[in-house]
Amino acid sequence: MKRILKYVWRYKILYIIPIVSMFIAIGLDMFNPIVTQKIIDDVIRDGRHEILNTLLLGFFGITIGRAIFGYIREFLFDYAGSKVTLDIRKDLFGHIQKLPFDYFDGVNTGEIMSRTTEDVNNIWNAMGFAILFFIEQILYIIIATTMLFTIDWKLAIICLLTMPPMLLLAVKLEKKIGEAYENLSDQSAVLNTTAQENLSGVRLVKAFGREKHEMEKFFKQNEENYRLNIQQAKVWSKYHPVIEFMSNLVLIVVISIGGMFVVGSQISLGELVKFNGYIMMLIWPMRLMGWLTNLIARCNASAKRIFAIIDTEPTITSPENPVMPKELKGHIVFENVSFKYRDEYVLKNINIDAAPGSTVAIMGTTGSGKSSIINLIGRYYDCTEGNILVDGVDVKKMDLKELRDEISVVMQDTFLFSDTIEENIIFSVDDVTPEEFKDAARDAQVEEFVGEMEEGYQTIIGERGVGLSGGQKQRISIARAILKKSKVLIFDDATSALDMETEYNIQKALEKRKEMTKFIIAHRISAVKNADEIIIVENGEIVERGNHKSLIWKKGRYYDIYCEQFKDIDSLQEEVI
Repeated sequence: MKRILKYVWRYKILYIIPIVSMFIAIGLDMFNPIVTQKIIDDVIRDGRHEILNTLLLGFFGITIGRAIFGYIREFLFDYAGSKVTLDIRKDLFGHIQKLPFDYFDGVNTGEIMSRTTEDVNNIWNAMGFAILFFIEQILYIIIATTMLFTIDWKLAIICLLTMPPMLLLAVKLEKKIGEAYENLSDQSAVLNTTAQENLSGVRLVKAFGREKHEMEKFFKQNEENYRLNIQQAKVWSKYHPVIEFMSNLVLIVVISIGGMFVVGSQISLGELVKFNGYIMMLIWPMRLMGWLTNLIARCNASAKRIFAIIDTEPTITSPENPVMPKELKGHIVFENVSFKYRDEYVLKNINIDAAPGSTVAIMGTTGSGKSSIINLIGRYYDCTEGNILVDGVDVKKMDLKELRDEISVVMQDTFLFSDTIEENIIFSVDDVTPEEFKDAARDAQVEEFVGEMEEGYQTIIGERGVGLSGGQKQRISIARAILKKSKVLIFDDATSALDMETEYNIQKALEKRKEMTKFIIAHRISAVKNADEIIIVENGEIVERGNHKSLIWKKGRYYDIYCEQFKDIDSLQEEVI
């Protein structure tokens, strides 16, 4: 809660004004029982009818004043609470953007979504609502208790003796409900993840006819969510009715003992009614206490989870005094680079020297470490041993943003936003001319299929490019990377869904871009044969390297891949002959 109060302090004026309004509204409320007493004792009992209009006008004035100051209080508290949660959500989301790839390897999307939505909303409920009521009820308790003693101290003591048990029960309820809610919130994140994964992979589910399997998975998590909700409800039902009973018991005490005091002329009937008015100002906070503590408990639990993310230090950051090459040319060098992931070596003793404008192709079986090599260039992960140099400067000494600004990546898993084709392509740049956009789209062979669409580049595509073929999605991703005009271009199996002709045209277009140093990961010989150097990786080590011609003559692993991919063509030629 201390961390949240730091956000509150930024908007102290927005909180001070409604708090002052709340004081005024409560002060006005304190006059209601006094006016009621005057009507009963002075007007009804003593017959002073001439003051009735004045007293009624007082009632009306109190009502109007409470409405005005109540509006100010409610609006500004909600406004300030919204400001606080706006800042928290901005800080949370901003910090998430700074976290490296390895953080997201160990956390699921549903959990992060729960932190940025449900948990932040719980803080808003507390900062814009629960805290308001809590402060207000404390003031009611203090002022109303003082007023009770001014009426009759004996009756006040008798009534107040019933209050401590209610407070003890409220504290116990807060502890129990907080534990129950924390378990429920954690499980809700799991439920969200299950639903999110199913919806993201709904086509795969339907293709394999696994709807029933997915329903059972969701129902299982939903049942657990239901069980925890029932557990929370049991805690609430165990304590809250007892608090209600004890608060009603106070009214019985007031009516019974107060009635005897009236009969004995110790207090007047009007004073008893006034006493009852103030005692209700005590009972109401007691009834709300369980509800308020529930909201505050949720806020505390949510704040812990949110600040756990914010307190996660990024393992990959820019150095305090970054060093950048005077003019970046794209000369990439790996010097005896090794990389451990979760205490296991993924890469061992990697050495690469990619001259500016050259093309380096990387081949290997699945899991051999190909993607890990290119992920180290932009410091998506940091190498464990050795050095990676860009134009002679270690990437760990460079400014992270400036380094990544000079790298364009076409990821292995193509991701497109739910937006127009144009917006997906220009995502990589802040400003672009029509000519630059057209050149990138043409080089990536996007024009070929967009021209057939009714709305062209303004065609809106679904999440992850739904509505497009795999090849079309890859071409849009390639256009996005080309448009960035960076010094280093990385293709991580980026042409796997393309036909041979389209792949060839894209390769020819890229060969004209001499200013780019290119790293290409591919499984097809056709995608790598024109590279300046081809590297074969197995079990995280480079086992073979050279250009296409030299590797064919060597008759090693590359030659085996070549023979495997072109054996059908050779067989076909033999059949024709």
